[in-house]
Amino acid sequence: MSCPYKLPTHYCDRRLFNGHFCGRSFKNTSGLTQHINSIHRPFAQVYPKPTPLNAEDEDYFPLYNAFPPVPNPPVSNETHAVSGLSRIVKHPIIDGTPCDAQGRDLPAGSPPLPPPILCADEDQMPAAHIDCLLDIWASKTLENTDIGPPFADHQDLYKAIDTIELGDAPWNSFSVSYTECPEDEDKLAPWMRAEYEVWYRDPLLVIENQLRNPDFNHKFHNAPFQEFDESGDRVFGDLLSGNWAHEQANLLAESSESTHGAMFVPLILGSDKTTVSVGTGQNEYYPLYMANGAVFNSVRRAHKNAVSVIGFLAIPKTDRQYTNDESFRKFRRQLMHTSLRVILEPLRPFMTEPRVTKCPDGHFRRVIYGIGPYIADYPEQCLLTSIVSDWCPRCTGTPENLDQPEALPRTQEYTELLIRYLDLKTLWQDYGIAAEAEPFTSTFPRADIYQLMTSDLLHQVIKGTFKDHLVTWIGDWLDIEHGKTRAAAIMADIDRRIAAVPSFPGLRRFPEGRGFKQWTGDDSKALMKVYLPAIVDHVPVQMVKALAAFLDFCYLVRRSKHTESTLQEICSALSRFQTERVVFQKLGVRPAGLSIPRQHSLKHYSETIQLFGSPNGLCSSITESKHIKAVKQPYRRTNRHQPLGQMLLINQRLDKLAALRAHLQSKQLLTPSLAQVFGHGLEARLPTLAAEGVEGIEVVDGLREVDSDVYLAFTPARGYPSQLADLAQHISVPNFPRLVRSFIYSSIYPASSRSPAAIPLHQLPEPNRRSFKVFHSAIAEFYAPSDQSGDHGRIHERIRSTPLWKGSSPRRDCILVAQDPDLKGMAGMEVARAILFFSFTYNHTVLPCVLVEWFTTRRRHPCPKTGMWIADRDYGCDGLPVHEVIHIDAVVRGVHLIPVYGSKEFISQDITFSNSLDHYDTFYINKYADHHANEIIF
Repeated sequence: MSCPYKLPTHYCDRRLFNGHFCGRSFKNTSGLTQHINSIHRPFAQVYPKPTPLNAEDEDYFPLYNAFPPVPNPPVSNETHAVSGLSRIVKHPIIDGTPCDAQGRDLPAGSPPLPPPILCADEDQMPAAHIDCLLDIWASKTLENTDIGPPFADHQDLYKAIDTIELGDAPWNSFSVSYTECPEDEDKLAPWMRAEYEVWYRDPLLVIENQLRNPDFNHKFHNAPFQEFDESGDRVFGDLLSGNWAHEQANLLAESSESTHGAMFVPLILGSDKTTVSVGTGQNEYYPLYMANGAVFNSVRRAHKNAVSVIGFLAIPKTDRQYTNDESFRKFRRQLMHTSLRVILEPLRPFMTEPRVTKCPDGHFRRVIYGIGPYIADYPEQCLLTSIVSDWCPRCTGTPENLDQPEALPRTQEYTELLIRYLDLKTLWQDYGIAAEAEPFTSTFPRADIYQLMTSDLLHQVIKGTFKDHLVTWIGDWLDIEHGKTRAAAIMADIDRRIAAVPSFPGLRRFPEGRGFKQWTGDDSKALMKVYLPAIVDHVPVQMVKALAAFLDFCYLVRRSKHTESTLQEICSALSRFQTERVVFQKLGVRPAGLSIPRQHSLKHYSETIQLFGSPNGLCSSITESKHIKAVKQPYRRTNRHQPLGQMLLINQRLDKLAALRAHLQSKQLLTPSLAQVFGHGLEARLPTLAAEGVEGIEVVDGLREVDSDVYLAFTPARGYPSQLADLAQHISVPNFPRLVRSFIYSSIYPASSRSPAAIPLHQLPEPNRRSFKVFHSAIAEFYAPSDQSGDHGRIHERIRSTPLWKGSSPRRDCILVAQDPDLKGMAGMEVARAILFFSFTYNHTVLPCVLVEWFTTRRRHPCPKTGMWIADRDYGCDGLPVHEVIHIDAVVRGVHLIPVYGSKEFISQDITFSNSLDHYDTFYINKYADHHANEIIF
């Protein structure tokens, strides 16, 4: 067979922030060079500072304000906070004091043991590809030595993996069957005769493997804590910063003196059915996940190994005759709760008494576990809380009016009291309680399933309220108001508007608009960013305001940290949304009302943020992404005959390989090439976002050194003149020489009363000849933990200005330019378009600059309909766009502009994403392009 692989021949020997070798491999020198330039480049370029000269000397124009300014001091990672002025107060008793292996407290400052074992991420490939690689290995090595590859074939490799003891967590199983069978066997339904097999791993082994993972060092909390920002406001971020963790610590401290000095580790659970083969049907699996609640939210969101599959639950099925059978529904609920109770049983003793466990920093600590928040979508929440569908799992609001203010919080104690005194029918109809199944948490200490039902951003906000409700309702209103034919034409124009949105880093393009059949969570997130301007003037203003208010709510709750002022903003945005959304009921889209469980759940976000911290660390998108590695990829590697057993073995082997790799690496026994063979983790690969149509964004791991930095690309573009006059002619900007020399003059004399425009050109300072270099992009690196970023919240954004983008048309991105650092939001920034990134030399100093085309934001307030700021193209007295040269340090980051399309007519078919910035003069400043933009554009 032909082999699709070519062995890598070049390896990166640079070190990462954690001190480990990078070890990434490449097939040629060019790939290695590009990798080093983009990944291992110093965080900020430092340009030589010129020697101050006499400012009165006509022959010299020294730059007294040398570029760039001194970088901000490094931000301490101890607090894992955006501001270096934040203050953290740990729980005084449950404080995670380090101890030895026997549980005796260590003196303060004692060093940890050598790095422990376990960690990260591996590649998976079919057995045939493994054989192919081993054949290539053998052919290459035998040319130079008599020693062949270490394994003969994939079977030999599997046998070697199976002998590894490190990180092993074997699979076990138990069977469950229906016991209340009728005496007449003829009345037995098929599901009553079946046995349901549940596979699981010891959760204690799994969580201890997670805890001793050295990759989580400096990325976990050893005690519940309260964080306060510089103004004294409480900050809610990671799980252990919330009130729930603090309350758990108080209960533990009061329960026994043996818990004093222990480390509290919440166990985040999640379950969700997934289909691995849509075409063949019936290939459903029901994985159960467990996550380490002590690590930072960003670690779980970055898809590190802080989330593990610990079980595959049974899926009882029956034919249509018994689908709605009361006994079958009861058995399905009982099967779920019984399975969870049995799987989690090994953890029960250590929920009240500490167990000495090794932690990521190498220290032993006395660890106490607790069942933490449960990640689940709405149907799963109903099953877990034994609540009737259309009721709320967190409060007693009725389906007719879920938002009623008098609704009480649900608690286990309250539910048990109702069950004691009321019959099943009354419980079902009047209280929404399916009392036939006791929640699994009822037998575990300090666990209340109703309180542990956390908010789910993916299904409640992104796919639920936005995609399933608002987007659908707007289409329904167009049908009601205009009829099918006219509505279809308007929807086509909305699609063209979406398709004409200019490119932007990290933004997915919709070349055909929003008209595709299968939606994913990523599709909904991408559409959120561009949908609001597309519907303006096509739908009533109140609908636009409702969508704008919801988007404000959505972006606020998805932030990585929340303060008391943020919570007030969340409540305000929700109140505006609930006020404006009534338009859908008034205009006949929702005549039955707006009492919908997923929209009602928005009411509880402020409460759950204070309990569990930011919802983005507890979102079902985390478990759904884990489906790929734990379920879908292993399934594809099976022979499809009884695949579950093969999937379990694949997961077990992957964990063993991860443990072996971490062990060898901790002993410094892996060279860069060997590290690549054993599968280096995400911290070395630093992958770009892989979503379809998304480019220009790259996550960055490692500690944060400065809040933000913008610098030119590492490699200059070819084919540009190096002299100023020739370059001006090449880019068709005749006044470019005056702009450059005016920039130098303004840099030398920032307080001068003379305008450079009034000075003759020959009197302005002249740059060094043949010193100009042009770059087709610049890179903005900033701290954006609310976006998809590295585990320390850093992200790369590439800003492009190129005459030919992907071989088709020019691309000139827009940027935010700082004007007054003392003013916040748009009051201190202006908008410009990057026409040319370049650098030149003056007085032995290299100056990185950008030629910009200005926009003006003279309007004092955002658009009253959309809440978005509006920018107008700035024209001079000659009717031409206004250009200027500015230093690269003035650039804050890229900014996304969306045309204000107008209401007169449908947009032309000739307008595309590549030319829409040229066809319009008025634009919305898109504060929904990403979360970082949303936080600074206000």
